Amino acid sequence: MARQNDKRYRTLDDFFKRTFGTKVFKVPLDAAFTCPNKDGTKGTGGCIYCAEGGGGVGESADLSLREQYARMKKRLLAKWPDAKTIPYFQANSNTYAPRATLERLYHEALSFDDDIVGLAVATRPDCLSEEVLDLLASLRQKTYLQVELGLQTIHEETAEAINRGHDLACFEEALDALRERKIDTVVHIINGLPGESGGEMTETVRYLAKKDIQGVKIHMLHVLRGTPLEKLYEQGAFHLLTRDEYVRLVVAQLELLPPDVVIHRLTGDAPKELLVAPEWILKKFVVLNEIDKLMRKKDTWQGKAHSP
Repeated sequence: MARQNDKRYRTLDDFFKRTFGTKVFKVPLDAAFTCPNKDGTKGTGGCIYCAEGGGGVGESADLSLREQYARMKKRLLAKWPDAKTIPYFQANSNTYAPRATLERLYHEALSFDDDIVGLAVATRPDCLSEEVLDLLASLRQKTYLQVELGLQTIHEETAEAINRGHDLACFEEALDALRERKIDTVVHIINGLPGESGGEMTETVRYLAKKDIQGVKIHMLHVLRGTPLEKLYEQGAFHLLTRDEYVRLVVAQLELLPPDVVIHRLTGDAPKELLVAPEWILKKFVVLNEIDKLMRKKDTWQGKAHSP
């Protein structure tokens, strides 16, 4: 597999450098969106693992989008002074608003400075109306666009247990609608959801390997304070994957994915002050190094077990 680094999978950094000819980083933004699974439209409380902030790890939503962007960019430029940027609407469901509101926010973000080369929007499959899809299609004509869809699992029993609020058919309809408009789509999955076996987690990836997707984010389940998942964890209601179990699972999943699918993430970030377990995820680079080591030891790579 051709690559610009020593990874045995196709990294997002590699993809951006090949696409834009330089380092590019995504700048997370919190536009204070909510979620239909929180406001009563589909449900309340959200998914059982979701904290109040909705998964964002950027600046506070109390700041304007421009202030959030400027602060985060300043920190990131200290590491990569010549990099370009992609504003990333991350927290909660970032297409869950009227088209006029979304259009204003997206265009505002794209106007922040001349270093911006695209836009990324994270959302739920059930938050993509026809008018929102048309807006996204028009944006794709003007700039590079990624839309991230939360799937987490293909198994309906697990989806009900985590209070996901939509079925697999909803995800498939959303994915088809995005790809009909030629919008690059990145899918989120979570390893370690309550009640799922390693085989079931692998089945989710095997399913995605047959789909027209451009990227994947693989997360380890985080137990955060104040969530329903924390109560289940305290009750000993499910097994939390160890680091070694997670590493072996991720390597097996990478083997199944097509070699051209971009791997956006192999371990997630969690606010240290909110994290209950597992503590090993705080050592992100250790986890990534262990994945690299196991792939080298097995002499394996992304796509090795993929069958078109």
